[in-house]
Amino acid sequence: MKCPFCSHPDTQVVETRVAEDGGFIRRRRRCASCDKRFTTYERPEVSFPAVVKKDGRRIEFERAKLIGSMKLALRKRPVSTEQVDGAVERIEEKLLNLGQREVLSTRIGELVMAELKKLDKVAYVRFASVYRSFEDIDDFKTLVDEVGR
Repeated sequence: MKCPFCSHPDTQVVETRVAEDGGFIRRRRRCASCDKRFTTYERPEVSFPAVVKKDGRRIEFERAKLIGSMKLALRKRPVSTEQVDGAVERIEEKLLNLGQREVLSTRIGELVMAELKKLDKVAYVRFASVYRSFEDIDDFKTLVDEVGR
């Protein structure tokens, strides 16, 4: 593994941990040249279904985009990176278990909302208010009332 800091090709694995669900391996590495440490993740490569956008375009599923949208909703909220990673893993597992070659972006949005609702109610409301394109304050109030129950 090449060092991301100095590009030296020789790095050592200092620590290895398997995720709780066994879905990936986390490795802490140390560069033999600059002595800096960094983390790598090893996970199996799988083929996710293509994402069909509202306008009909088809794009590749991007894990980073999913994480980015969740982190935006969770900004300044007391949710750990491990919890976000777990939620993303569950969403990916559900997408793979669908057994379909294509999935609507709205289906992914619903999966994200379900995970955010479990993680943090404020993040759920943030995401839902953008995702559902609320037109007025009554839509927002209805959602907040629903979460408060």
